[in-house]
Amino acid sequence: MYESERKELVEILKKRGISNQKVLDAFMSVERHLFVPDVMKQHAYKDVALPIGLGQTISQPYTVAFMTQMLALNPG
Repeated sequence: MYESERKELVEILKKRGISNQKVLDAFMSVERHLFVPDVMKQHAYKDVALPIGLGQTISQPYTVAFMTQMLALNPG
Protein backbone atom coordinates (compact mmCIF):
# COMPACT_ATOMS: atom_id res chain seq x y z
CA MET A 1 0.00 0.00 0.00
CA TYR A 2 1.24 3.49 -0.93
CA GLU A 3 4.36 2.07 -2.61
CA SER A 4 3.97 4.20 -5.74
CA GLU A 5 3.48 7.32 -3.59
CA ARG A 6 6.67 6.50 -1.67
CA LYS A 7 8.54 6.09 -4.97
CA GLU A 8 7.26 9.48 -6.15
CA LEU A 9 8.40 11.07 -2.88
CA VAL A 10 11.87 9.53 -3.23
CA GLU A 11 12.10 10.94 -6.77
CA ILE A 12 11.21 14.39 -5.42
CA LEU A 13 13.91 14.06 -2.76
CA LYS A 14 16.47 13.06 -5.41
CA LYS A 15 15.56 16.07 -7.55
CA ARG A 16 16.06 18.29 -4.49
CA GLY A 17 19.58 16.96 -3.95
CA ILE A 18 19.22 14.01 -1.61
CA SER A 19 21.75 11.49 -2.88
CA ASN A 20 22.56 9.28 0.11
CA GLN A 21 21.15 5.89 -0.89
CA LYS A 22 20.61 4.78 2.71
CA VAL A 23 18.49 7.87 3.38
CA LEU A 24 16.49 7.26 0.20
CA ASP A 25 16.08 3.58 1.13
CA ALA A 26 14.74 4.62 4.53
CA PHE A 27 12.13 6.82 2.86
CA MET A 28 11.12 3.87 0.69
CA SER A 29 10.68 1.59 3.69
CA VAL A 30 9.08 3.87 6.30
CA GLU A 31 5.30 3.88 6.01
CA ARG A 32 4.62 7.56 6.73
CA HIS A 33 0.88 7.08 6.39
CA LEU A 34 0.90 5.12 9.67
CA PHE A 35 1.94 8.26 11.56
CA VAL A 36 -0.82 10.62 10.43
CA PRO A 37 -4.55 10.73 11.18
CA ASP A 38 -6.82 8.90 8.73
CA VAL A 39 -8.07 12.17 7.20
CA MET A 40 -4.46 13.07 6.28
CA LYS A 41 -3.34 9.70 4.85
CA GLN A 42 -3.96 10.86 1.27
CA HIS A 43 -1.30 13.54 1.84
CA ALA A 44 1.20 11.34 3.69
CA TYR A 45 3.73 11.14 0.87
CA LYS A 46 3.61 14.76 -0.22
CA ASP A 47 6.67 16.84 0.62
CA VAL A 48 4.89 18.83 3.32
CA ALA A 49 4.63 18.81 7.10
CA LEU A 50 1.38 17.26 8.33
CA PRO A 51 -0.56 17.52 11.59
CA ILE A 52 -0.42 14.43 13.81
CA GLY A 53 -2.61 15.69 16.65
CA LEU A 54 -2.25 17.64 19.88
CA GLY A 55 -0.82 20.61 17.99
CA GLN A 56 2.14 18.59 16.71
CA THR A 57 3.29 17.91 13.15
CA ILE A 58 5.29 15.29 11.31
CA SER A 59 8.12 17.15 9.56
CA GLN A 60 8.40 17.77 5.83
CA PRO A 61 10.18 14.78 4.26
CA TYR A 62 12.82 16.92 2.54
CA THR A 63 13.77 18.54 5.85
CA VAL A 64 14.20 15.15 7.51
CA ALA A 65 16.12 13.73 4.53
CA PHE A 66 18.43 16.76 4.34
CA MET A 67 19.25 16.73 8.05
CA THR A 68 19.80 12.97 8.03
CA GLN A 69 22.05 13.16 4.98
CA MET A 70 24.08 15.98 6.55
CA LEU A 71 24.78 13.80 9.59
CA ALA A 72 26.94 11.61 7.33
CA LEU A 73 26.40 8.63 9.61
CA ASN A 74 28.56 5.55 9.41
CA PRO A 75 27.81 2.05 10.71
CA GLY A 76 28.69 1.50 14.35
